[in-house]
Amino acid sequence: MPKRCDWAGDDPFYIAYHDQEWGRPVHNDRELFELLILEGAQAGLSWITILRKREGYRKAFDQFDPEIVAGYDQAKLEALRQDPGIIRNQLKIRSAVQNASAFLKVQEEFGSFNDYICGFVDHRPIQNAWKTLSQLPAATPLSEKISKDLKKRGFNFVGPTIVYAFMQSIGMVNDHTTDCFRYKEILETSG
Repeated sequence: MPKRCDWAGDDPFYIAYHDQEWGRPVHNDRELFELLILEGAQAGLSWITILRKREGYRKAFDQFDPEIVAGYDQAKLEALRQDPGIIRNQLKIRSAVQNASAFLKVQEEFGSFNDYICGFVDHRPIQNAWKTLSQLPAATPLSEKISKDLKKRGFNFVGPTIVYAFMQSIGMVNDHTTDCFRYKEILETSG
């Protein structure tokens, strides 16, 4: 059995997410939008809760098409509040719609959300070398900078901790511990 980051534990959802997604550089705008919305939905909850509802989110939020989500009307918002497949928090649901509109504006300004977000790291992922899970930060000066810029652009549920989790999930930073089999794989594919 390969050595994984300790947080992956033995839950099949966590293991699959860890082994196939977390830390892998993502450059597709729709995937970036999905992860941004899911990270915001996680606020105050555990990531496993979101992973278990991920398919429900994809169905409820039209496969995370930001153009469709930005156009949701009051009836759609009410339907989402009744949908057991997602976290039915009104603020988080409204945030997804607001963030979709802000996302589209960023795409218009920068050509893609990917170009915008990767610009913060000069389009080269940060390669950390943490030996233990306890060394991983919850937020960094860079996540604070990105958080401020996102908020200025009209995004919400994008505090520094949420932004850092987003950066980890999309591979802007390689935060696999050095003894994890994914650390070297990510290092080799994103260098």
